[in-house]
Amino acid sequence: MNTILVIALILAMAATLFALIRGIIAFLQTTKEELNLPEGAVRPSSLKQNKMMLNRILFQAAAIIIVAILLLSKGHG
Repeated sequence: MNTILVIALILAMAATLFALIRGIIAFLQTTKEELNLPEGAVRPSSLKQNKMMLNRILFQAAAIIIVAILLLSKGHG
């Protein structure tokens, strides 16, 4: 069981890093034209940034939950 949780933890951490990097890349790809759009206009790069950062938060939460499960199982073992 612990082996599966450790593998899941590594995958969750890798997914967190991947989402973080993709979010930063989306931020860096924001064009000058997008920045000059009127207020309230939907920017494609902003949508991608928000999606990647939401994914990062979800993967981080999964990693924290897995760590908590591992710690609880070590405490009872």
